[in-house]
Amino acid sequence: MTYTLIGPDGLPYVSPVAGTLGGHRGARLYGRLDCPSALRAIARGGYIRHRVFFADAETAIAARYRPCATCLPDAYRSWLGKPTKPEMAKVVELVRAQRARTVVIGHGRGAEAVAEAFAEAWEGEVLAVVAWPETAASWLRQARRFTLGEPDAWVVAGGARGWAGMGERLRRSTAWDPERTYGFAETAQAVSMAPAGTLEGMRGADYDGNVWRIGRNVIYREPW
Repeated sequence: MTYTLIGPDGLPYVSPVAGTLGGHRGARLYGRLDCPSALRAIARGGYIRHRVFFADAETAIAARYRPCATCLPDAYRSWLGKPTKPEMAKVVELVRAQRARTVVIGHGRGAEAVAEAFAEAWEGEVLAVVAWPETAASWLRQARRFTLGEPDAWVVAGGARGWAGMGERLRRSTAWDPERTYGFAETAQAVSMAPAGTLEGMRGADYDGNVWRIGRNVIYREPW
């Protein structure tokens, strides 16, 4: 038996393994297979022709689908720009484990709340908070501000597209070190948009608090 799933490019593909999440093509949302809201819609008969499936949440997010507010409330809050408690706790823990005392926080559009939440949770010194757009001519001005002051660590929040562009500029134009950089769930998806190796060594946490690490062109999750 084979299954039709949606890939990170938003296109269907054939898989020998069933999807773990369902979604609605028109509403561009994904959720659990037992989501009560989806099951009610299916029972009414108005959902079936828009039904899609995903291998995992990372694929759904890469395909530009949002979490369901009913069955994935933590993921939905994070999608709105509010980190989940396990996600925030793990990122803080990772930065502390590096024995960092000073950090620079960076964020893309719509992630101001995540940056503010980390600043409140962090017990050390925040040297600067730097914002960047999702698209820019070069990101050079933001990259220079981001690396000014030589912090012990960098913490990044925001959309994958903006961070991919910012990360590429940082690698080409500054002494930024991705191995001293930590991010949140959405940030990790930038690995599929940035040139291979750009973000290699960066670490962070998923919505549920599990740790991820970026390789040359792939995301690894614990256990490695």
